[in-house]
Amino acid sequence: MLRSHYSSEIGEKDYEKNITIAGWVEDIRNLGGIAFAVLRDKYGRMQITAIKKNDEQLFKKFVSLTRESVIMAEGKCQKNEKVINGWELLLDKMEILSMAAAPLPMGVVDKVNVDFDTRLDNRVIDLRKDENKAIFEIRDAFIKYASEYLEKKGFLNVHTPKITAMSSEGGTEVFKINYFGKIAYLVQSPQLYKQMLMATGFDRVYEIAWYFRAEEHDTTRHLNESTAVDIEMAFIDSEKDVMKIAEEMTDYAVERILDENSKQLDLLHVSPDMPSLPYKRIRYDEVVEILQKEMDFKWGDDIGTDEENLLSKNVDEKIYFIVDFPLEAKPFYAMPRGKYARAFDLEFNGMEISSGAQRIHDYKMLLKRMEELEINTKNFEEYLNAFRYGMPPHGGFGYGIERFLMRFLNLKNIRECILFPRDRKRLVP
Repeated sequence: MLRSHYSSEIGEKDYEKNITIAGWVEDIRNLGGIAFAVLRDKYGRMQITAIKKNDEQLFKKFVSLTRESVIMAEGKCQKNEKVINGWELLLDKMEILSMAAAPLPMGVVDKVNVDFDTRLDNRVIDLRKDENKAIFEIRDAFIKYASEYLEKKGFLNVHTPKITAMSSEGGTEVFKINYFGKIAYLVQSPQLYKQMLMATGFDRVYEIAWYFRAEEHDTTRHLNESTAVDIEMAFIDSEKDVMKIAEEMTDYAVERILDENSKQLDLLHVSPDMPSLPYKRIRYDEVVEILQKEMDFKWGDDIGTDEENLLSKNVDEKIYFIVDFPLEAKPFYAMPRGKYARAFDLEFNGMEISSGAQRIHDYKMLLKRMEELEINTKNFEEYLNAFRYGMPPHGGFGYGIERFLMRFLNLKNIRECILFPRDRKRLVP
């Protein structure tokens, strides 16, 4: 390895010993006979001190470094309470691993504001900033803790295909691709495959899934490539069993993040205050009554962005379920209950972060529902076959990771929450 220690590993036990550190040169100051550099690694920062009279060639090489160059530095670790971490490295040897071009397209420690497109165009530099890196450390924590909760509840981690011959599981647009001369599609979600797995006897499955949706949105809350925690569970009584998993998973992950990721939350200046379980339930009929007081909205209409924003101002909880949707407003696989669907949305400060339902598990009922909606069942033969040979009652949800993070961290744009965003205008980097 090119280092003996990360910055976080160095303490009094290392004083007066030789150590090797490596990272990015964040800043450098040349005072003539002495020079100082701040070196940044994965866990923090440290000071390197070079003295000209000790080695003039090394000193010249040291002060020629450009900001964000990558180096390996070796020397004595010396106590110095006036500098970062209370110690400094007195430079004896240095290897330049990569000299950064100058000027930088954007600064890392500079306080000058940079427009959002410039940040995304230079994403690898943008992610060197502490506050931006913190978003992805919390993202990693959320996925880890959500998975931890699900596995404790007996869910099996699976990976379903991302290329499919089935054209659609809902109303959104799809990306069509050429699959060795055949028409295929990037999946909108693992929905249909999750349901098929319920016929295998696995009972409970989850995956960290990719969604590909060719919708021409241009908003701060939509992406064309996004991720989600997707679950499906069998032998349920109703959608309430699924809702319990959704709220408990959220609560478990949030509590763990608050305990383990306070440093990152402080960097982002957020202190989330989440309601206790169970989360509030609001029936769609109540939603209609609330919205009709301030806008033109009728029973059966979709709850869009404007409706969600208005609704959030009239609900006294930041996170809540909407339940008992009109059957016509939900996909063909949602279990009917009269004119309603056994379906739910989980809202977080005026934005849907999860949608789920109890599914139709009866083959004849499913076939009838698809025919009522004039869906070509020939396109779903493999999916339907899974229901012909023993399918238990089941349900599940998709839980948007970026959407959760956007609300949890009070971020203004969902593109902050994914490493390399894909929207209708951005295909690079």
